[in-house]
Formats: sequence, structure tokens, C-alpha cells
Amino acid sequence: MADRDPSTPDAAAVIAANKSFYRAFAERDQDAMAALWAEHAPVACVHPGWPALVGREAVMESWRRILDNPSAPEVACRAEQVVFMGGIGMVLCEELLPGVRLAATNLFVAEAGRWRMVHHHSTPMAGTAPVQAERREPGRRLH
Repeated sequence: MADRDPSTPDAAAVIAANKSFYRAFAERDQDAMAALWAEHAPVACVHPGWPALVGREAVMESWRRILDNPSAPEVACRAEQVVFMGGIGMVLCEELLPGVRLAATNLFVAEAGRWRMVHHHSTPMAGTAPVQAERREPGRRLH
């Protein structure tokens, strides 16, 4: 496994795709969320407390349910790191929700000339103190 320099254009593009994922989440934008996920590569998702979801239809239905839920908590992403394994860009980051911090892994592949998500997994971090969500731009709602 050869890691690429995190300052490369590919690394910057993967981080940009990851930021787009959290922006779609924050804005509850189902179209943007759907555009981020791969259409040809296999996809999977593990939301905290949910069973593993496999296949684009199941994954996109889960996002529709989450994004339509007005009581879904706000989420902020921080501490992004990108690692490459062959043609996969892997982003490791933390998700901050009111009172809890999650570890998240987001995987991206190049599809149709851009980096598209193929996997999202987040889970509570054991042994961490409760956190307060970081300040966000006014009017910006995150999950």
C-alpha cells in the first residue's frame, strides 16, 4: 500500500468531496447527497446503531430518511486525514454531535472523472468526554 502525499491534487480533491458530503448533510440536500455517491461501484454504509446497508438503493433510502428527519442532530466534521490504497481515497475524521464524538471513515473512488463516495461508517468513540458542537455558520444545520 503506497500512500500519496496529502498535498497532491488527488488528496485535495478527496478532501473536497468529503467536505461536500458534510455540506450536503448540513443543508439536508438529497440531490447533492445522491450526486456524491458512486453509481457504478458497489456502495455500503454503516450509520451509528444501524445494521450495515449494502447497495445504492438501500444507502440512498437511508440518507433520504435521515435528511428528511427534522430532529436529526447537527454534525460537524474535523481532523480530516486522507490515505490512499490503490484507487481508493480514504478519509478518516471525527464527527461532532451534541454531547458525543464519532470516528468516521469515508471511502471514495474515481468515477466519471471525479471522486465519488462508496462507503461511510461512523461509530461512537469509546472513552471520550462529551463534547459540545463547534460553532457553525448561522443558519447552517448539520446532522
